[in-house]
Amino acid sequence: MAVPKMKTPAALGFRMPAEWEPQAAVWLSWPHNRKTWPGHFRPIPEKFAEIVATISRFQEVRINIARALQPRAWSLITRVKADLAKVELYNHPTNDAWCRDHGPIFVKHTRTGEVAITDWKHNAWGGKYPPFDKDNAIPPKIAKALKLRRFVIPRVLEGGSIEVNGAGSLLTTESCLLNPNRNPSLTRVQIEQLLRDNLGVQQIIWLGDGIVGDDTDGHIDDLTRFFSATGIVTAVEKNPRDANYAPLKINLERLRGLRTPTGREFKIVELPMPAPYFCEGQRLPASYANFLVINGAVLVPAFRQPRRDGEAAAVLAGCFPGREIIPIDCRELVWGLGTLHCISQQQPA
Repeated sequence: MAVPKMKTPAALGFRMPAEWEPQAAVWLSWPHNRKTWPGHFRPIPEKFAEIVATISRFQEVRINIARALQPRAWSLITRVKADLAKVELYNHPTNDAWCRDHGPIFVKHTRTGEVAITDWKHNAWGGKYPPFDKDNAIPPKIAKALKLRRFVIPRVLEGGSIEVNGAGSLLTTESCLLNPNRNPSLTRVQIEQLLRDNLGVQQIIWLGDGIVGDDTDGHIDDLTRFFSATGIVTAVEKNPRDANYAPLKINLERLRGLRTPTGREFKIVELPMPAPYFCEGQRLPASYANFLVINGAVLVPAFRQPRRDGEAAAVLAGCFPGREIIPIDCRELVWGLGTLHCISQQQPA
């Protein structure tokens, strides 16, 4: 007797909302792994507390954190005057702090408004940073805590490797999703169908390579982001001698001439890159594209480069009119090879 095939989230009417759509909360995973910021961990918990306080001005913050770490975290969050009524700690131990990638990817039903979880496999960016068993257990723990429907997808996908506009289009990179360290048995066509079936998208837009220093094999959230259903903001490097110049130029050329599934042109906005930033001789993946959109605001990475930080904030202010643009100093945070978008995952309202 044939086993009936389970209906996919898309077939049931679910889609992944755009980041600028209403949010119920932002999820974070509290930092504790000193190997993520080798020799530079000390300021990181305080930075997370600052980010929690900033988000709590606008909406709820939900944090995956082992019970033993909670008293110290709560003390830091209290000290920076977060709105404590909007902060909730969940006894969800983790291996690391990158909630964008190990957290659930939320989807929402187009008719009923039901919010559900898609639970993909997490393998720490191609097995680079074992162990990752606790991180891989976060989506089911969140689904249980919130009593949400959970779709289990036995394939690897990180939240930072995809970007959606909520209207049927998805951005990603060949360097990440086609990398054999993720889903080696799948073809490009099969990966595209996987995204369509589980995230409710129709159009897959492929870019090429990521930026120098990015250990995720080229996550899209350091490169190119939607800011509206028909608007894309993409990082560009003006210095032809910089290693990021060529890959970012090729990505920009791919974006030009794109059309939406309904045939409309995308508006392409260029976002400057920060000046190269090194720590202990290693170039870090500093990028203004790693911004986080929340209810009423956009949190923008800043790197103590007043002119470029200001230019980037101005570009994003033009992309998100009506939202407060809030620069967050990420000089220490990026030593862990990610910033604001990488540490967070939004839960739609």
